[in-house]
Formats: sequence, C-alpha cells, structure tokens
Amino acid sequence: MLEIGMEAPNFTLPDYSGKMRKLSEFRGQKVIPYFFHKVTSAGCKNQTCTFGDLYPQFLEKGATVIGISKGSVETQKEFQKEYNLSLILLSDEELEVIKLYDVLKEKKLFGRPAMGLERTTYLIDEEGIIIKAFEKVKPSTNPSQMLDELDE
Repeated sequence: MLEIGMEAPNFTLPDYSGKMRKLSEFRGQKVIPYFFHKVTSAGCKNQTCTFGDLYPQFLEKGATVIGISKGSVETQKEFQKEYNLSLILLSDEELEVIKLYDVLKEKKLFGRPAMGLERTTYLIDEEGIIIKAFEKVKPSTNPSQMLDELDE
C-alpha cells in the first residue's frame, strides 16, 4: 500500500468508452480511487453500485470517485450501462496501475498461494497527495466510510 503523505502516482487508463483518463486531470479536487476485483462479483457490484448511488454527494463535497479493476473496457461498459452509473470506471487489464498502487498481494486460493487484488481505497487531496489509505475494505461499508472521510 502506498504511504500517506506521498504524491499519488499519476496514471493513464481507459474508461468504459475507451477514452484515456489521467489522474492528473482531476487536480484541484479530491479523488477517491478504489481498487476492486471485477464488477461481476457480488461484493464489487455492491461497492460500485453504492458508490454510484452516493456519487452526487461526493461531487457536492468536491470529490471524484474512480473505480479501477482488471476488468476489460467492454465489461466496464456493459456494467456502467446496465446500472446507469455516472462515476468513472477504469480498466487496468495489464495490471500496471494495480501494481503501481501496490494492491496486488499474495493470497490463499483453495489453500495455495496466488496473486490477487486486495480491495483498497485511497483519498487524494486537491494537490495530488495521498491523505488517507484503507486496505482490505468492506465493499458494503466502504462508500459510506469514504463519504464520512470527506467531512473530517
């Protein structure tokens, strides 16, 4: 996990429409990048849809939410359309940003070691500095938790 107080590494990834999005385009506002496995799993669907439901409140507080997963652009597009989401979902099929943000961890899968994405959420300030970092987040409570963090 990246350290609080460090500058968040910039990245460029495609969104659901294939448009390349950079973290740096959001300077001047708070950014909440959250990393999740794939939108087709129950926990990730819950987390992403809840972030989507609360998205207007995040915008009111001057924050943009960006979901990042290893899912394809096409998968993200279908999900975004099906649930009418306005938040930004980015595809990192090559795991470049997932590795850059240190969320690819060794886990146990059926008793064997395997590399997997650890649910992690960061809060980045208007200057691009990481001010909060949460690992092993609970998908059901993480969106509300992050909304509360904006009030502190």
